[in-house]
Amino acid sequence: MIGRLSGKLAGKHPPQVLVDVGGVAYELDVPMSTLYALPGVGEPVTLFTHLVVREHAHNLYGFATQEERSAFRQLIRISGIGARTALAVLSGMSVADLAQAVALQDGGRLTKVPGIGNKTAERLLLELKGKLADAVSGAGESRGDVTHALVALGYSEKEALGALKGLAADLPLAEAIRGALKALAKR
Repeated sequence: MIGRLSGKLAGKHPPQVLVDVGGVAYELDVPMSTLYALPGVGEPVTLFTHLVVREHAHNLYGFATQEERSAFRQLIRISGIGARTALAVLSGMSVADLAQAVALQDGGRLTKVPGIGNKTAERLLLELKGKLADAVSGAGESRGDVTHALVALGYSEKEALGALKGLAADLPLAEAIRGALKALAKR
């Protein structure tokens, strides 16, 4: 299994990129979120990867973060969701937005992604429930810590995520918890 590639970015041809690693160029399919995060051609780059081996092809997928790769792996485990659909989901929304949509059971956000209809959105919500909790609400680890703290205080995950919606992403942990508790008190 190829877990990560580090080298020079040799080309961008959406949705594919070419990464030169010691004279060997690897072609990877990437979500648009990763494509936008890449440096310019010729610059050093590191991508987390997932290799899919099929009878007639070996496809390599690249991701800017481990969270994106983890979400991709969760998505392709779902019956009827292939790599292309998983890339479309990750191109259409961040991992944190996906986690929040799943926690809030908000299928409307998923149906905005091209190729995702109502039935597929319902299946995604059902299959991913509880599996993306570490990527909650868009601000990385501190938001996950706030959510875990609120759940430990007796709030549901849905209430905790709802309280995080209006908070600034860069708040220190203690201030984020206070702000979330104030938001919950107003409801």
